Amino acid sequence: LFSFLVFLRYQIYYGYPLQTYLEYPIIITQDVILLLFILRFNGNMKRAFCYAVIFWGGWYMLTLRKWIIDLAMNLCTFISAASKLAQLRCLWQTKDSGQVSALTWSMSAYTCATRIVTTVMTTNDLAVLIRFITMLILNIWVTATILHYRKNKKAD
Repeated sequence: LFSFLVFLRYQIYYGYPLQTYLEYPIIITQDVILLLFILRFNGNMKRAFCYAVIFWGGWYMLTLRKWIIDLAMNLCTFISAASKLAQLRCLWQTKDSGQVSALTWSMSAYTCATRIVTTVMTTNDLAVLIRFITMLILNIWVTATILHYRKNKKAD
């Protein structure tokens, strides 16, 4: 959720066309609703107010200075890459793709590839391109690892 918020704020801050980030408000809304359901069913609705304050404070703090939004964007790329590397590590350790979907990861790779093309055609922003290129490589790597362990499992 944090990465989506930073990416949305980054796109708005630099005045990029709406079509380059239109899906992010929808994704953020879905995540917020999911978070509210989780808080509700765990009996922690009082924390929702704290999260809302953090959200609004962070939303405005991101654009106090240009370097803050740029740093946040780069950190989000690092965090997203780290989560994919953690998934890869788990796959390597277990040597089993289990319930991990190769289709989902390949769709994510396809999405990154299309976002690279649209970014080059619309904004040509280097930070955004680095993010999508990094995510594309890692998504392909995870997909290949899933398929590799799935094939090994069938051969056994």
